[in-house]
Amino acid sequence: MSVSLPVPARSRVDTASLLVAGILWGTGGIAGSVLGSAAGLSSPAVAACRLLLGGVFTVAALAATRRLRGMPRTRPALRRVVVTGGLLALFQACYFAAVSLTSVSLATMATIGSVPVFVTAATAVGQRRLPDAGTTLCTAGAVAGLVLLTWSPEDTSDRWLFGAGLAAALVAGAGFATLTLVTRSRVPGLDPVRTTAFGCLLGGVLLAPAMVVSSPELPVPWQAWAAAAYLGAVPTALAYAAYFRGLSTARPALAALAALLEPLTATVLSVLLLGDRLGTAGWCGAALLLSAVAVGYLRR
Repeated sequence: MSVSLPVPARSRVDTASLLVAGILWGTGGIAGSVLGSAAGLSSPAVAACRLLLGGVFTVAALAATRRLRGMPRTRPALRRVVVTGGLLALFQACYFAAVSLTSVSLATMATIGSVPVFVTAATAVGQRRLPDAGTTLCTAGAVAGLVLLTWSPEDTSDRWLFGAGLAAALVAGAGFATLTLVTRSRVPGLDPVRTTAFGCLLGGVLLAPAMVVSSPELPVPWQAWAAAAYLGAVPTALAYAAYFRGLSTARPALAALAALLEPLTATVLSVLLLGDRLGTAGWCGAALLLSAVAVGYLRR
């Protein structure tokens, strides 16, 4: 027996799902930082753990709900999974590299804040026309926010190290932007959850050699096991499940809240739990960046 929710109630549930996804994503950077420190893992190894475990948990959920049946075996489906896995591997590896070189808050804001910039640029090139004034203004605001963020660390002794971290965050943002553009079109029989499940598994396999090279500390402490389980289950499998659940009926403007809550959550948690600090310019940059992203999404 199934129970159908009224449309307003279902809409509220979908909105709540998007908000939950954004908050859970924002905890991923801290969980990855704890895993890397506790187990002595490199950034690619942490990314491999996240993708492998997230893929395993998501596939298990699909199997439990009997949604693995009818998985398409066509070339377009295989191509989509391969591209998704490669881009997820690039995105996660570069993101955690940025976290290790800078901070959770800066890496998250720079990565998420750069995504609309790359998407706007790629769309303009593809359509062979300049974006409208509103889009240009939002993109300029995001770039200005990123510039202010680069000036924020008042105690950064190694500017080259900081620059490398910022570059890694921008590469991660470019990878996620590419993933966003590539997955706009649907492949028959391959829904977003299936794409995420097998894309995560493939991305984890691609990064798996990093786990061997990284030579984790033995015996692995319980903190590392707990962080790995949390990283794979909550900000990966559960967050994506909630996000795709919310996308089923929610308006695009509401879906944007997930992207905005991620850097906000990461910043608050990193300041409260890890002692990260942003200078005055950094906080101004964060506010400008998030405002630009919010306005850009809400215009759509």
